[in-house]
Amino acid sequence: MARIAVIGAGMGAMAAAARLAVAGHRVTVYERTDTYGGGVRRFTREGFSFDTGPGLLPLPAVWRDLFVKTGKEPLEECVELTQVDPAARHVFADGTRVSLPNASRAGVVAALDAALGGGAGTRWGDFLVRAREAWDRTRRPLLEEPLWADWRVLAEREPYPAVPRRRRLRTRTASTLAEVGALELADPRLAALLESHALAWGLDPRTTPASAAVLPYMEHAFGLWYVRGGLRELARAVYERCLARRVEFVFGAEVTAVVEKDGRAAGVETADGTVAEAEHVVAGVDPVRLAGLAGRPPWAEGEVGADAAAAGAAGAGRFTVLLALRGAREADAAHRTVVHSPDRPAELDLLAGRTPSAAVRPTVTVLRPDDAALRPDGGHESVVVSAAVPVGDGHGWTSEEGRERLADRVLAAAEAAVPGLRERVLWREVRTPADTAAETGVGSGAVPWPALAAGDGRFLRPGNTTGRPGLFAVGGWAQPGGGLPHAGMSGALVAGLIVEGPRFRGSQ
Repeated sequence: MARIAVIGAGMGAMAAAARLAVAGHRVTVYERTDTYGGGVRRFTREGFSFDTGPGLLPLPAVWRDLFVKTGKEPLEECVELTQVDPAARHVFADGTRVSLPNASRAGVVAALDAALGGGAGTRWGDFLVRAREAWDRTRRPLLEEPLWADWRVLAEREPYPAVPRRRRLRTRTASTLAEVGALELADPRLAALLESHALAWGLDPRTTPASAAVLPYMEHAFGLWYVRGGLRELARAVYERCLARRVEFVFGAEVTAVVEKDGRAAGVETADGTVAEAEHVVAGVDPVRLAGLAGRPPWAEGEVGADAAAAGAAGAGRFTVLLALRGAREADAAHRTVVHSPDRPAELDLLAGRTPSAAVRPTVTVLRPDDAALRPDGGHESVVVSAAVPVGDGHGWTSEEGRERLADRVLAAAEAAVPGLRERVLWREVRTPADTAAETGVGSGAVPWPALAAGDGRFLRPGNTTGRPGLFAVGGWAQPGGGLPHAGMSGALVAGLIVEGPRFRGSQ
C-alpha cells in the first residue's frame, strides 16, 4: 500500500483518488479552496440554483465505469440521469430555427431537411459518417490510452478522411474545421452548426484541425444527459464515493511545492509549511502551476507538456450570466438553445483577441433545465447564458462597465431562446474567467479543450506521466484534455499507470 498525495479536488483528481483507494492505496487530497469539484460548482441565491461550470453530461459511460469499479452502487443510484431531448435548438443568423433530436441520426437528418431544405440533412448525415471514421481512428489514443511516446504521430496525421472537392479548377481537401464546413456542407447554416462545437470551447474553426469533427460526433452518437439537481450533483456523488473508499480530503490546504527526493516526487508541501510524504504525487493543476510547484517543467524539452508550460494555460474562458426569472418555463422550451452570432468574422476576431468583446455579439448557449430543484417554485425559472471569450487583460469584460455591456449583448441574443426575457428578469449574476481562475487556480481563467489530433500537436495535452518519477498529471489540462468525460478518463489513466506501471496501455 502506497501513500499518494493528490493536488486539487477537481473531477479528474477525484476520479483518480477513488480508483487508487479501491486498489488499496492510502490517498489524501489537498484542495486550496473550501470545497470539491474544481470548475463544477453551484451558485445559489434566494431559492435559485445554477451550474456555474458544465451544464450537460456527454458520454456518461465514463462515470458509470468509475462507479462500477469503485463500489456496489451504480451511478444511477447516486444521481438521477435524464436524456435531454431535443439535444439542442439552434437559432441561425438568418432567423432559421431547428431542433435536433438526441442521438438519432434519422431524426436529425429529417429535422435539418425540413428546416434548411436542399438536402441539408443528407449532407450532415454524410458528414457524421466521416466524423465517425475520425472518432474510430482517435478514440483509443486520445481518450482511452496514455499519451504515446511517439506523440508526434498524432500531431502530424489528420484522422478526418480526405474528401476531395473541386473548386475554382483546383481539387481541395479539408484540413481545418472551417474548411470542412465550406467544402463539404454547402450551407452557411450547416457550417455554423458544425463550428459551434468548436466555438463552445473557444476554438477558432479556421485553425482548429478537421479532427474536431469528433466533437459533434460524440454528442450525436452518445447523446446528452442532464443530472437532476444540476451537474454539481455529479461532483457530490464522486466526492461521496471517495469518502466511502476512505480517501482523506484536506480543504484550505494550498500546495506550494512538490517535494523531491533522490530525483523523484516524494510528497507535497503546503502553504503553512507542512510536508506530507508520499510515494506518488498526482497533480490536478494546469501545466504552468505544475511547473511552479515542481520548480521546473517536469516534462522533457520538446514534449507537449514543456511546450504547454512555456505557453501558459492557453485557451478561452467562459463569460456567463445567471438569470433569475419570474414566470414559469413554457412547456415546449428546449433545455439547450444555441443562438448563433450574426457576425462570424467579428466573433472569430474576438476569440483571437483582436476585437473588444463588448463590441461583438458572440454565439451564446442558453440552458433552461426543467428542474424544480433549481427554482424557488413553479412560478420562476433559473437560466444560464454563456459564451466563450478570450482570457487575459485588455478585453472588454475585464472592466465593470465593459462586463455589463457584454452581459447586455449576451442577453439580447438569449431573447431568441427565452420569450419576453427582459421583462422577466428579477436579477442577474455575471461571471467572467476571473471567477473561473478563483475557483480552479488556473491563473488565466481558461477552460481546457478536449485533446485533438493533427494541428502539429497544438491541440494535444501533456501526458499523464512526467519526466519526474512518481509525479503524474490528471484532469482537463492533461491527457486526454477538457470536458467531463475526458476528466473522468484522465483519472482512470493515472490510476492505471500507478497500479499497473508504465506498461499500462489503457482500458480494453
